[in-house]
Amino acid sequence: MAETSKTATLTLDGKTYELPVLSPSAGPDVVDIRKLYAQADVFTYDPGFTSTASCESSITFIDGDKGELLYRGYPIDQLANDSHYLEVCYLLLNGELPNKTELEDFEYRITRHTMVHEQMHNFFRGFRRDSHPMATMVGVVGAMSAFYHDSLDINDPWQREVASMRLIAKLPTIAAMAYKYSIGQPFVYPRNDLGYAENFLNMCFSVPAEPYKVEPALAKAMDRIFTLHADHEQNASTSTVRLAGSSGANPFACIAAGIACLWGPAHGGANQACLEMLREIGTVDQIPEYIARAKDKNDPFRLMGFGHRVYKNFDPRAKVMKESADEVLDLLGVHDNETLQVAKELERIALEDPYFVEKKLYPNVDFYSGIILEAMGFPTSMFTPIFALSRTVGWISQWKEMIEDPTNKIGRPRQLYTGATKRDYVDVTKR
Repeated sequence: MAETSKTATLTLDGKTYELPVLSPSAGPDVVDIRKLYAQADVFTYDPGFTSTASCESSITFIDGDKGELLYRGYPIDQLANDSHYLEVCYLLLNGELPNKTELEDFEYRITRHTMVHEQMHNFFRGFRRDSHPMATMVGVVGAMSAFYHDSLDINDPWQREVASMRLIAKLPTIAAMAYKYSIGQPFVYPRNDLGYAENFLNMCFSVPAEPYKVEPALAKAMDRIFTLHADHEQNASTSTVRLAGSSGANPFACIAAGIACLWGPAHGGANQACLEMLREIGTVDQIPEYIARAKDKNDPFRLMGFGHRVYKNFDPRAKVMKESADEVLDLLGVHDNETLQVAKELERIALEDPYFVEKKLYPNVDFYSGIILEAMGFPTSMFTPIFALSRTVGWISQWKEMIEDPTNKIGRPRQLYTGATKRDYVDVTKR
């Protein structure tokens, strides 16, 4: 729990109000305004909630000035390089790294929850053949509440646990099914003899007509992508999951809400937007023109994949993702790809050009992840679904923390009303 170490004084209309200041274990102090409306009859105004702590959490910490991301206190680069996704899932859900027995049990349970109810196949076939995989995922994940009635009671700790296992285990299967459906190929069932990332790649790219073997380096890169996107504090989709959950909605509905929010191009769709930008630039010789446009305040063009809303220094995930990009591209031998050449030249410019350096517009995680996913063979329409299945464990961890918080109450933001004041209705014949 955060401690109250000092107070802040607010003076309004000649009256003074003492507001508690909460001190977190890391990050800036927080002024507690929970009683401000009752005491002073005023709201605070913070569009986008960029200066407002909406909850107390012990899961993920970001220091934007230092370029630091911690899962339960562990630096993201250490976890991405030395751990693996399911171990990170356990850490986010439970607060501590598992011992060998705990990890084996957790992996066993996840592996044996990967199949989805067979009747869900019929649900997929209700979508148009060219449906975007994200549209399919929003619908299918929300529909899980119609198939798994024994894990809907949010007040039962065991049911919350079962729902958590099911979501983490089944999201790769659902994402792969959405992909297969969008390209007209048969669904591929999960295999218990494969690891989490390896299984996902197999479900996406194998076909009944011939054997398929997942390249270990690609599975490792996929696992890293999952790990790097597992959680990111109170971002838009996580806040959406918490807000939906605050009403008492079942976990499947809450995660479906998070997926819907993630679909936005300013959030989960950023890596797709970045790759589309690289394709728009087209060739290396066109880069100077686009750099000039990016520097022109009157030009609506913006370079995607550079800088970050929270990180005022470098994105700590980007360094790890760049290493994976280099490994994957070396393995697949796609160095002659024109889009890749544009990306590498843009990266060089961003690290050297004073304009980018002064504004700290370093390449972020989205810049590299799109390049890796395209090299693996994924279409841009699958970039955000992969983000969604990666982030599911973060959403679930945040949702569980909120449900178990005794101070939890339904979310109810206020507003700064600027519309018409009270007026009388006039009959249509007199208007």
